[in-house]
Amino acid sequence: MSRFAKALTLLITLMLAPVVAVALEFKSVAAPKAILYDAPSSAAKKILLLSQGYPVEIIVDLGEWLKVRDAQGSISWIEAKQLSGKRTVMVISANAEMRSSADAASSLLATLEKDVVLEIGDTKLTNGWLKVKHRDGMTGFILISSVWGFN
Repeated sequence: MSRFAKALTLLITLMLAPVVAVALEFKSVAAPKAILYDAPSSAAKKILLLSQGYPVEIIVDLGEWLKVRDAQGSISWIEAKQLSGKRTVMVISANAEMRSSADAASSLLATLEKDVVLEIGDTKLTNGWLKVKHRDGMTGFILISSVWGFN
Protein backbone atom coordinates (compact mmCIF):
# COMPACT_ATOMS: atom_id res chain seq x y z
CA MET A 1 0.00 0.00 0.00
CA SER A 2 1.40 3.39 -0.96
CA ARG A 3 2.09 6.15 1.50
CA PHE A 4 -0.75 8.20 -0.01
CA ALA A 5 -3.20 5.31 0.37
CA LYS A 6 -2.20 4.79 4.01
CA ALA A 7 -2.62 8.49 4.76
CA LEU A 8 -6.00 8.55 3.00
CA THR A 9 -7.15 5.44 4.90
CA LEU A 10 -6.10 7.01 8.20
CA LEU A 11 -7.87 10.27 7.36
CA ILE A 12 -11.10 8.49 6.44
CA THR A 13 -10.92 6.36 9.60
CA LEU A 14 -10.49 9.44 11.77
CA MET A 15 -13.37 11.20 10.04
CA LEU A 16 -15.69 8.26 10.65
CA ALA A 17 -14.61 7.70 14.26
CA PRO A 18 -17.19 8.74 16.83
CA VAL A 19 -16.65 12.14 18.37
CA VAL A 20 -15.98 12.03 22.09
CA ALA A 21 -18.30 14.32 24.01
CA VAL A 22 -16.58 16.69 26.39
CA ALA A 23 -18.49 17.88 29.43
CA LEU A 24 -18.59 21.63 29.75
CA GLU A 25 -17.52 23.10 33.06
CA PHE A 26 -19.10 26.29 34.33
CA LYS A 27 -18.23 28.37 37.38
CA SER A 28 -19.30 31.78 38.61
CA VAL A 29 -17.51 34.90 39.77
CA ALA A 30 -17.07 34.75 43.55
CA ALA A 31 -15.50 38.17 44.11
CA PRO A 32 -17.59 41.37 44.09
CA LYS A 33 -15.65 42.37 40.94
CA ALA A 34 -13.30 40.18 38.86
CA ILE A 35 -10.95 41.32 36.11
CA LEU A 36 -10.63 39.48 32.80
CA TYR A 37 -7.21 39.65 31.10
CA ASP A 38 -5.94 38.97 27.57
CA ALA A 39 -3.22 36.60 28.89
CA PRO A 40 -2.69 34.49 32.04
CA SER A 41 -0.90 37.20 34.04
CA SER A 42 -1.93 40.12 36.23
CA ALA A 43 0.54 42.19 34.18
CA ALA A 44 -1.48 41.46 30.99
CA LYS A 45 -3.95 43.88 29.45
CA LYS A 46 -7.19 44.20 31.44
CA ILE A 47 -10.17 43.53 29.18
CA LEU A 48 -13.35 43.52 31.22
CA LEU A 49 -14.74 43.61 34.74
CA LEU A 50 -17.33 40.99 35.74
CA SER A 51 -19.68 41.27 38.70
CA GLN A 52 -20.32 38.65 41.36
CA GLY A 53 -22.36 35.66 40.21
CA TYR A 54 -21.59 36.06 36.49
CA PRO A 55 -21.26 32.57 34.94
CA VAL A 56 -18.22 31.61 32.84
CA GLU A 57 -17.33 28.47 30.92
CA ILE A 58 -13.89 27.03 31.69
CA ILE A 59 -11.91 26.41 28.49
CA VAL A 60 -8.37 25.83 29.84
CA ASP A 61 -7.21 25.25 33.42
CA LEU A 62 -3.61 26.23 34.18
CA GLY A 63 -4.08 25.98 37.95
CA GLU A 64 -3.85 29.59 39.11
CA TRP A 65 -5.23 30.92 35.80
CA LEU A 66 -8.29 29.85 33.81
CA LYS A 67 -9.14 30.59 30.20
CA VAL A 68 -12.87 31.30 30.12
CA ARG A 69 -15.71 32.10 27.74
CA ASP A 70 -18.40 34.56 28.81
CA ALA A 71 -22.06 34.73 27.78
CA GLN A 72 -21.20 36.90 24.75
CA GLY A 73 -18.69 34.30 23.51
CA SER A 74 -15.57 36.33 24.32
CA ILE A 75 -12.55 34.37 25.51
CA SER A 76 -10.17 35.73 28.12
CA TRP A 77 -8.21 34.80 31.26
CA ILE A 78 -9.14 35.09 34.94
CA GLU A 79 -7.40 34.21 38.19
CA ALA A 80 -8.86 30.92 39.48
CA LYS A 81 -9.23 32.36 42.99
CA GLN A 82 -11.82 34.83 41.61
CA LEU A 83 -14.25 31.99 40.77
CA SER A 84 -16.55 29.75 42.76
CA GLY A 85 -18.07 26.35 42.08
CA LYS A 86 -21.48 27.94 42.75
CA ARG A 87 -23.56 27.45 39.61
CA THR A 88 -25.39 30.34 38.04
CA VAL A 89 -26.96 31.07 34.67
CA MET A 90 -27.59 34.33 32.83
CA VAL A 91 -30.84 35.19 31.10
CA ILE A 92 -30.14 35.62 27.36
CA SER A 93 -33.61 36.43 26.08
CA ALA A 94 -35.74 39.49 26.75
CA ASN A 95 -38.81 38.88 28.89
CA ALA A 96 -37.89 35.34 29.99
CA GLU A 97 -40.61 33.79 32.13
CA MET A 98 -40.04 32.26 35.55
CA ARG A 99 -42.83 29.81 36.32
CA SER A 100 -43.96 28.14 39.55
CA SER A 101 -43.37 24.66 38.12
CA ALA A 102 -41.72 23.09 35.09
CA ASP A 103 -44.70 23.74 32.85
CA ALA A 104 -45.66 26.65 30.57
CA ALA A 105 -49.22 26.43 31.93
CA SER A 106 -48.14 26.96 35.55
CA SER A 107 -48.47 30.37 37.18
CA LEU A 108 -46.09 33.12 36.09
CA LEU A 109 -43.85 34.25 38.96
CA ALA A 110 -41.81 36.86 37.13
CA THR A 111 -40.77 38.18 33.75
CA LEU A 112 -36.99 38.56 33.68
CA GLU A 113 -34.92 40.94 31.59
CA LYS A 114 -31.84 39.95 29.61
CA ASP A 115 -28.57 39.63 31.61
CA VAL A 116 -30.23 38.81 34.94
CA VAL A 117 -28.11 36.28 36.86
CA LEU A 118 -29.92 33.37 38.53
CA GLU A 119 -28.60 30.72 40.90
CA ILE A 120 -29.19 27.14 39.77
CA GLY A 121 -31.46 25.38 42.25
CA ASP A 122 -31.23 21.87 40.80
CA THR A 123 -29.00 20.64 37.97
CA LYS A 124 -31.65 18.16 36.83
CA LEU A 125 -33.71 19.41 33.89
CA THR A 126 -37.45 18.72 33.83
CA ASN A 127 -38.82 18.76 30.27
CA GLY A 128 -36.41 21.56 29.29
CA TRP A 129 -37.04 23.60 32.46
CA LEU A 130 -34.33 24.48 34.98
CA LYS A 131 -35.01 25.22 38.65
CA VAL A 132 -33.49 28.62 39.54
CA LYS A 133 -33.40 31.15 42.35
CA HIS A 134 -33.49 34.93 41.88
CA ARG A 135 -31.30 37.11 44.14
CA ASP A 136 -34.44 38.35 45.93
CA GLY A 137 -35.16 34.78 47.07
CA MET A 138 -37.86 33.84 44.56
CA THR A 139 -37.51 30.24 43.33
CA GLY A 140 -39.05 28.93 40.15
CA PHE A 141 -38.43 27.36 36.76
CA ILE A 142 -37.11 28.86 33.54
CA LEU A 143 -36.74 27.36 30.08
CA ILE A 144 -33.18 26.26 29.47
CA SER A 145 -33.31 27.97 26.07
CA SER A 146 -33.71 31.32 27.87
CA VAL A 147 -30.42 31.10 29.80
CA TRP A 148 -26.68 30.66 29.26
CA GLY A 149 -24.30 28.85 31.59
CA PHE A 150 -25.79 25.39 31.89
CA ASN A 151 -24.46 22.24 30.24
